[in-house]
Amino acid sequence: MADASAEARAAGVTPGMPLASAQALVPDLHTLQAEPEADAEALRRLAVWCMRYAPLTAPDPPDGLWIDATGCTHLAGGEEALLRDLLMRLKHAGFEARAALAETPGAAHAVARYGTQAAAVVAEGGLREALAPLPVEALRLSKETCEALRVMGLAEVREVMARPRAPLVRRFGSALALRLAQALGEQFEPIRPLAPPDLIERRLAFVEPLSTADAFAAVLERLMRFVCARLECAGLGARRLDLHFERVDGSVQALRIGTARPSRNAAHLTRLLRERLEQVDPGEGVEAMRLVAHTAEPLAFAQIDGLPREGEHGAQDLAGLVDRLANRFGQERVYRLTAVESDVPERSARRMPPLESGKTVSWPEEWPRPARLLTPPQPVMALAPLPDHPPAAFTWRRQRHRIRRACGPERIAGEWWKRDGEALAVRDYFAVEDERGRRFWLFRHGDGQDTATGDFTWYLHGFF
Repeated sequence: MADASAEARAAGVTPGMPLASAQALVPDLHTLQAEPEADAEALRRLAVWCMRYAPLTAPDPPDGLWIDATGCTHLAGGEEALLRDLLMRLKHAGFEARAALAETPGAAHAVARYGTQAAAVVAEGGLREALAPLPVEALRLSKETCEALRVMGLAEVREVMARPRAPLVRRFGSALALRLAQALGEQFEPIRPLAPPDLIERRLAFVEPLSTADAFAAVLERLMRFVCARLECAGLGARRLDLHFERVDGSVQALRIGTARPSRNAAHLTRLLRERLEQVDPGEGVEAMRLVAHTAEPLAFAQIDGLPREGEHGAQDLAGLVDRLANRFGQERVYRLTAVESDVPERSARRMPPLESGKTVSWPEEWPRPARLLTPPQPVMALAPLPDHPPAAFTWRRQRHRIRRACGPERIAGEWWKRDGEALAVRDYFAVEDERGRRFWLFRHGDGQDTATGDFTWYLHGFF
């Protein structure tokens, strides 16, 4: 007997019992031929289906599933909503299931199988409280270890947690301490996620562990050639690549690169990853490397002209440069500015991806803008006749600047839809040049006549 239903177990039938003995207990016992390979394949397909909730899923044979929902629960309306939706869909598909969500895989496994609720969420910091009343079988121990623990009077997890670890290890081996530490989050428990069916990846295992950047680079070239060939066959280009280093101690390190545009240029992608190989800590050695194209987009074949046509200038492709800068300094540090239709200077520009095309807006040429704005504007002391004359001099950071030339004022009013009182706010801007030829952008807060528009204080907002 490979397994038995709840009704059969209630009648005394247990897994592992000879079929003749089971039929003697239940004469009308209904039996089916066990198909472990088909069951494993069905469980794998179910794990792939669960990717609708999170990208990291894995089968837990013979009858369980892992779902790493970190950062994904809000997409389903929260943790409890995710579990309810999961169980509802499984029930409609003909599966009776229980589910639990916890900080560690061990705790989720224990609460799902031995808890009192069909769908349970363990609160953050509540691992010990949730595990305490469960039987020792919840720690995923062997049958012999559980029986020996019960002989000692340790039937629940709370009783095991109350005992010193060292005597338990001497009596039952390291498996008990390991499972307890994993369930409590004291030791990391890796889960090997299932790759999506259409995921393009390549893994190479080594006879001897590798530990040098040069060896990693040689393997990387082989992996990249294979992945890029697969991308080309699929008509795709990579946007995000992950290089996993599977170490001897069971841990995994990873490097990630992104591209500004889809690419399957093996030399370019290899260079991006090679520049970061020195960051890898091989530990006692790396026994396998895996390259995964997690994000790919359509990339059609294009004819490249050998020479530019007469009268045309070939546009320089900056994608390679952007990729190298972004992967070295961070995606958030590489951007371009685009103008926004707003009269308020600090709101008149926004950041956007460096190669993204969008609507362009420019300031009127008669009112040039400085190349650099100060955020926030710096207060200065200025001498200026009211209401519309430029300052004769101003002092900034204890340095006095005498104005030789000035242009303005350019009056900018607040945006009425933003905040209360902004519609009345006024700024009078002046482009000025001091006696040493340095050019500044100053503004007075107010129109110089009505204090309701501002307090007439002066600010330095930028440099030309």
